[in-house]
Amino acid sequence: MVVPKTARADDSLSPMVEPRLRILFAAPAWWPSHSFGGPVVAARELVRRLSDRGHAVEVVTTTLIDLHERPSRHSSTAAVDGATVHYLATPLRYRWMGITPTLPLELRRLRRPDVVHVFGFRDPVTTWTAAWCRLRGIPYVFEPLGMFRPRLRKVALKRTLDATLYRGVATGAAAIVVASNRERDDVLAGGADVPVRVRGNGFPEPASGNGSDGQLRTRTGIPEDAPIVLYVGRIAAGKGIEHLIETARRIDDAHVVVVGPDDRHGATTLMDDARADAAVAGRIHTLPVTNRPPLELYRQADVFVLASEGESFGMAAAEAASSGTPVVVSDRCGVASFFASGEALVVPYDGDAVVAAVRRVLSDPELRKSLSRGGIEAARRASWDRVTDVQERIYREAASRTAATKLATDGS
Repeated sequence: MVVPKTARADDSLSPMVEPRLRILFAAPAWWPSHSFGGPVVAARELVRRLSDRGHAVEVVTTTLIDLHERPSRHSSTAAVDGATVHYLATPLRYRWMGITPTLPLELRRLRRPDVVHVFGFRDPVTTWTAAWCRLRGIPYVFEPLGMFRPRLRKVALKRTLDATLYRGVATGAAAIVVASNRERDDVLAGGADVPVRVRGNGFPEPASGNGSDGQLRTRTGIPEDAPIVLYVGRIAAGKGIEHLIETARRIDDAHVVVVGPDDRHGATTLMDDARADAAVAGRIHTLPVTNRPPLELYRQADVFVLASEGESFGMAAAEAASSGTPVVVSDRCGVASFFASGEALVVPYDGDAVVAAVRRVLSDPELRKSLSRGGIEAARRASWDRVTDVQERIYREAASRTAATKLATDGS
């Protein structure tokens, strides 16, 4: 089967054709898992479009759903977004790292892929799949999802394991795919010696109309005239939760709404302690995560804040922008470079800077309107279709380089 490609104006031959690819994704978690942030959303968007283009996509993953629910000990296969997803029995897990004893057998059963996408780092599924690819001579692209540079917990142990157990994941890849220039810099600083390609992530398609259920204030008891500062993401260290609390302390009428799962980093305790402070009593609210982007919540917020210490991308900021919500984002988030001037307020990772930016947005109606329009323009420019174009080219380059190498080796 082939996918037609439009010929150039000076071509005298028939239109060019490119073969459809057989693509295997390996990931530590997959839809409907909704507690592991933007990567699951990004993977789903890519797979849907790759399948729509006629490529045969399969996925091997765990049965993890979130950090609290026990994963299933039974394997199953389902059609999800046009792909065949193999959810492998996961009798053991450590946080988001599921142990899947049947993975080697499942890989042997699958039809040989043209290229593999290793979607994650330092977990059994991606580590084993990358090793299988190297043994079989199958090209793979490695996407570390912002985890290439060790940070937060157990940094020394991670560095030791990266130099030994996990070393081959990066060195054996045909290419390393990253979501931003910031992540590329981390990968290059880590000594990567294979091609590093910045693919980016897409913004959701801007929705027409309001589409809001209008119930956020009712659910949280926020007064009609009080401004809403929204954060969506994991409640974890390094996410700037302390800056959100400081915003509530220093902007008297602002209500902070946090939507996301507790990542057990102690950030929830920080919020609980803040609630006991009379200065912010009743103005910090937590809502549970859902299994889809909370677009109706974005549209009811006056400003969205992603003040993280470091994000390879920052999908929630893209979702907020595409919803027309003014965005304040730290310059340590990869998504910041995808906003042109005037499309978002990009600030240092600093409490004073975050509070000042939020206050500026809340006090200036014209700025809010301008940022709303700018965010939608950014979303139209950074569509998932364009991102998929780039990813498709990366796959073909990886497959063609491996084929050329094999041909040269066989002919020598």
